[in-house]
This record gives sequence, structure tokens and C-alpha cells, in this order.
Amino acid sequence: MKNTFIAIAASVVTLVSGGAYAQSKTLQVGDALPAANEPMKNATDGGEMVYSKAAGKNGLLVMFSCNTCPFVVKNEGTTAKTIEYAREHGIGVVIINSNEAKREGDDSFEAMKRYARKQGYKVPYLADANSTLANAYGANHTPEIFLFDKKSKLVYKGAMSDNPGTPEEAKVMYINNAIDAVVAGKQPDPASTKSIGCSIKRKA
Repeated sequence: MKNTFIAIAASVVTLVSGGAYAQSKTLQVGDALPAANEPMKNATDGGEMVYSKAAGKNGLLVMFSCNTCPFVVKNEGTTAKTIEYAREHGIGVVIINSNEAKREGDDSFEAMKRYARKQGYKVPYLADANSTLANAYGANHTPEIFLFDKKSKLVYKGAMSDNPGTPEEAKVMYINNAIDAVVAGKQPDPASTKSIGCSIKRKA
């Protein structure tokens, strides 16, 4: 009876803290790339695509981001360098905007298109309808990244660097090290770090 009560209490805490879209399990290192066969609207070119099609010969980097989060804005330079580094190493990149609660405002598709042009994106910037993909990943922050190898297995998740709050003072680029490991056929170390940023704005 005591264990049952503890389990119920834990479930209630999870639901209250995470809202209607609370995740019972965040994607873990070693898990497969979540399937999502429905095309998503691409703000980079105005078309649609299935996000997994962005994968390169050595894997796929999935980045949850948005237009206006202060952490996203202050890491714009880091994001640009990360995209370039990944593509140079045969890693495809896709950026996902899951802020469904702000889809009529700062994270509307039209605002996404303007932001993509401003940033000079050459990778897909996709609108995640109903935060479906974020829910599948258990993603909660912007920016938050997930790196998959060429076998579509998750090998790294978390932050791009050791200083998301002040990126110009970062000493370790976790994502670059993880990409180097993937290309070399090794397991990144660390394989997981804490993502720091704004919460993904799911619709209630």
C-alpha cells in the first residue's frame, strides 16, 4: 500500500510540474530516432518535409529552438557554428520549433520564416504542430539538442557548450566533441549534459 501511494504521488507531481504534456520518459542515450512520418512545415523554404529526411551520412542533429527565447538569441553565434561544424562532418541538422502556445504570436510560421531569413538558415526550420515531436523526445527547453549516429541511435543530448548562459565564455563545446566521437565511431563523453534555456511553450 505504501509503495502504491508513493507511485501515485510521484505521478501527480510529474503531471503538475509538466502540465498536460508531461513526459513519463525522456529520450535516453541509445534510444532510436523517434518516428514522425507526417510532413512538417519548413520555414526555411516554405515547403514541407519529414524531419528525419534531414539526416546526413554520419547522422542527424535535432535542435529544439524558437525565435525569441533570450538563451536562443544569445546563442545564435554558437548555433551557426554548430550547424556548420555538423554539416562539415556529414551530420544533417534540423531545427524544430515546438512553441505551439505562441503559434499565433512570436513563434508563428510567418515569424519563423522571417527568423530563418535573418539567421541565414540553410537547414530546415520546422514547425512542430501540437508539440508532437517535442513530446516524443521529452524535450523541454530551447535550445536543447539531440545527436543521432548513422544508425539513428541517440548518442548525445543536452547543451551545445558548457556555458549556455554566457556562450562567449564557453570553454568546452560539448556538441563538437560529440560529433568528433560519432565520426570516429566512438561514444561521446559526456553523452548527456543539462540543457539550459526557456521552457517549450506547449498549448494547454
